[in-house]
Amino acid sequence: MACNDDKPEDSNPTEPAIVHSQGVTDTQIVIGNTAVTGGALGFVGAPFKAGMEAYINMVNANGGVLGGRLIRLVHYSDNFDGEQGFTYTQRLVEVDKVFAMVGHFGTPTVAATAEYLDTLGVPRVYYGTGTSLVYEENATGNAKASFPVQPVYEYEGRLMGARAVDTFGAQKIGLIYTANENGNEIKAGLEAIATELGVEIVAAQVAGNDYAAAALAVKDAEVDVVVLGMNQWAAQNGLLTLLAVGNTKPTLISYVGADASVIDAVKGVLGQFDVYANAWVNTIDEEGAATAEFLLYQQEIKKAYPEYENNSFAIAGWIAAMVFVQGLERMDETEAITWANFIAAMESEEFIYNLGSPLDFRNGQRTGTQILSLLKMELEEDLAYFSIVEDMESVDDIVARINE
Repeated sequence: MACNDDKPEDSNPTEPAIVHSQGVTDTQIVIGNTAVTGGALGFVGAPFKAGMEAYINMVNANGGVLGGRLIRLVHYSDNFDGEQGFTYTQRLVEVDKVFAMVGHFGTPTVAATAEYLDTLGVPRVYYGTGTSLVYEENATGNAKASFPVQPVYEYEGRLMGARAVDTFGAQKIGLIYTANENGNEIKAGLEAIATELGVEIVAAQVAGNDYAAAALAVKDAEVDVVVLGMNQWAAQNGLLTLLAVGNTKPTLISYVGADASVIDAVKGVLGQFDVYANAWVNTIDEEGAATAEFLLYQQEIKKAYPEYENNSFAIAGWIAAMVFVQGLERMDETEAITWANFIAAMESEEFIYNLGSPLDFRNGQRTGTQILSLLKMELEEDLAYFSIVEDMESVDDIVARINE
């Protein structure tokens, strides 16, 4: 009897399974971040994480993404410490097997993990920092896996200088800055625009925790405007020290300090001098009403974190999760969910997320937001808040007006 090696007609070979990148199964997509969520610095990281969770919970409650996959966030608190941040980042990538880092948070951790993540090519969507380490005008290779959203400090320094000249007519700008990435990069940007516009900078570096000497040096120089080149925690000390030394000049702080928690700590200065902050998030439409996206944010954040209804750090966390999910939603459900396909989706078109200016990652642009508004701290009786005094503009917009 002859041997028949033919397979039965009903035993067609199985289609090969689609191979996804790590962190992706048929039911979920795992993402991760580390951020300081406790202690003295937790007032930034805790609401940021809450904003991310609010958006993710909404997406999951509505059926998830890419064929019903739920998003799972794995988070560790790194105490704003780069060494801890690196350890937790390794755990997220190598043990938890996250698909992407979303809301990669804090200058120390971002700096400590930049080479590690770039070497592996792990997608990073939104950095909770403005360090220029994340800035690329024409990213190639694994650098294309990086998607900064917040403004970069050096760019903001240029913006602060342009606004000091345009809004306040400054010819001599005082700069008080800290000896870290925040301060040095804002200083670099401010000095660059000052050279371009032909104005003088009087710079004084904070020595350790002693803000008084720098504040006095700037005050005694009789500057027209004071710029604080520092993060939100240091800015509180800077503003209170300026109050103590008798400053009366308008003072500009970074966008990272444009939050109610900062106002509450420093509102005593408002009777003596005006305080302004840049802002890249916009919650108000052209008619002065809350945008639909902001109302949606408020609706969702109140379900678990009502205390963050108007918290700018929580709104930033919401944006981080939103941009990541919008990138996923651009992908084809029938194709592999891989890092390469995700990067291509992120680069495919502009992001219009209705809480700030559009983002454009096309052609390797990794420059963060470059259009910001100017806010002023206001105080009515015991209520402190920010009002908008200059609309969303870029440095080029302001410089063009100065040169008219």
